[in-house]
Amino acid sequence: MAQIFPIWTNKLPKILLFASFLLSGSLIFIVWYWFSPKYTDVGYQPQQPISFSHQQHVDELGMDCRYCHSSVEESSIAAIPSTNTCMGCHSQITPKSEEIALIEEMVSSNESIEWVRVHMLPDYAYFDHSVHVAGGVGCETCHGRVDQMEVIRQTEPLSMRWCLDCHRDPDPFLRPISEIVTMGWENEENELEHHDINPPLDCGGCHQ
Repeated sequence: MAQIFPIWTNKLPKILLFASFLLSGSLIFIVWYWFSPKYTDVGYQPQQPISFSHQQHVDELGMDCRYCHSSVEESSIAAIPSTNTCMGCHSQITPKSEEIALIEEMVSSNESIEWVRVHMLPDYAYFDHSVHVAGGVGCETCHGRVDQMEVIRQTEPLSMRWCLDCHRDPDPFLRPISEIVTMGWENEENELEHHDINPPLDCGGCHQ
């Protein structure tokens, strides 16, 4: 009886097996590498309902981050500015601006500015701003050079690996408490102070 299939088809199972391993490995690498927060989240820059320039307020005017984000030292969350916070300055500064006129309308109607959140963590991850600020982690470490941003954007992946890298070796990321909000602060040896901290490395530290 004549042979139906050519001889090379005897190698077909091995070829298919090798191809399946290669394809599976490629898919795993693609998901692990390009689906990570470093590629999906870094650079996120939504348009906000009110045009607010961090570059102007922080760099040019020298405003302290804690004026708008007032709860960052006492709470797990960093408060976002209310309309009254904005009008604390703008009742006397550029009162004829279209943006300020919109905020004035919101104040009179008791409405809040619907700011679009930029830095987000999964619901199963717990993060406390006050603990990190008290430990010597500057705003710039997680949020980048906001003093150079017209529109705020995400500059760090905020992934579990990124957090653990800091928890395992926090010293390079720490600064004197007095420099927490300083943008562009450089870690000069004569400015270092001792931080008696012991960041958790177990799951319960962030997944409570």
